[in-house]
Amino acid sequence: MAEKASEIRVIDKRWWARADSGDSSADTTERVALKPTYVEDLERRLADTTAQLQNALTERRRVVDDFEQARTRIRRDVAREVERGKRSVLIELLDVVDNLDRAIAVAGEESASPLLRGVQLVHDQFLAKLESFGVMRVPALGHPFDAVHHEAIATAPVDDASKDGIVLAVVKEGYTIGDELLRPASVIVGTLTR
Repeated sequence: MAEKASEIRVIDKRWWARADSGDSSADTTERVALKPTYVEDLERRLADTTAQLQNALTERRRVVDDFEQARTRIRRDVAREVERGKRSVLIELLDVVDNLDRAIAVAGEESASPLLRGVQLVHDQFLAKLESFGVMRVPALGHPFDAVHHEAIATAPVDDASKDGIVLAVVKEGYTIGDELLRPASVIVGTLTR
């Protein structure tokens, strides 16, 4: 019995220690009442500042995304305009090649004059420079007529069925740059006579 009397009993009266007990609503009310008002004010200001920070970060992400999209669009537009300018210059230069072709055709193959050889060399060099820019001639002579790459300016009657729909003569060469058509070839197409 002496042992029972010497048993020490401790009751913890601190509010956070009482949170473990069953009555939590009373503890919460008491805990809120125990907070100083400046702590509540600081917590409210912290919550407001955190919300403002999140809003600012969201707005920043949106602005950065808009900027990147604008930058991409401007680069694409500039590249398109450069390509358009390049194409227009190359199309104008094709007339020079046509004139060189005509000069060579008029001189004829039998003439071996140094002037004709010089014009032929200039013509070949000009075509090589155009090829360095990606400009290629459209294959036409002896090929089947292709409405995408050829422009039929005339037809010629043929007796051979194998020449029906085949390009018989090229009046003006056609050119492509990459996969795009710069100018269609002006051709004469064979049509079968019955």
